Amino acid sequence: MKHGTAHPRWQRTRTGALRLGMTALAVGLASGCDIPAARADDPSSVHPPLTPTRDVQVDYNVQPDGVPEPKAVRTWFAYNGGLMRIDSPQGMGETILNRMSRQVTIIINPQKVYSQLDARYGIRNPFLLDLSMTFSRKGSSTVAGVPCTQWDVTTDQGSATACVTDDGVVLQEIGVDGDGLKGRLEATKVVYAPIPDSMFQPPEGYRKIDPPPPPGTPPARKDADKKGG
Repeated sequence: MKHGTAHPRWQRTRTGALRLGMTALAVGLASGCDIPAARADDPSSVHPPLTPTRDVQVDYNVQPDGVPEPKAVRTWFAYNGGLMRIDSPQGMGETILNRMSRQVTIIINPQKVYSQLDARYGIRNPFLLDLSMTFSRKGSSTVAGVPCTQWDVTTDQGSATACVTDDGVVLQEIGVDGDGLKGRLEATKVVYAPIPDSMFQPPEGYRKIDPPPPPGTPPARKDADKKGG
């Protein structure tokens, strides 16, 4: 599911950085659009909080279907979900999502470089929910020592279950995401505390590089061709 899909997958960006692509979790951000508000008098508007409402750090185990061992992923949410950071396993890189400016920063630690992209390029956020999904409340549970509400979540590609806190933190998702992929994520540690703005900036000394072109962009012509041969 987008923004709350129960299945993660690992992809490489064209710059070589690993990123988590649980693509059904971020329709609003992936399109570069704000998440629409639900009408209180509309029965279909019943849903869990769509973003964390306070600063929180969450450690997850993320396991695509068929992968023998889960991967440990650390995330930070700040400014009522307006800022988010996702750290890839083994410290290879980070992805920073700024929903306020609609900008995505991809940091590649081995090369000490970073790129900044417009959100419309399709960098997606795996740990949030959105109103493209249909929700049905199931009951209550506890994950990583934190109470949460269980929801059935349905998209065009399938269904999943998600356990979400009253302040909008997705603690667990199991099922099929918006791309029809299966998997699960589960929080192992949740820490509520103020997060400094520096966590959402590239490290000092890192070099900015041009982002990869959007999908479908024709290759650049050679200099000789640009000069008319």
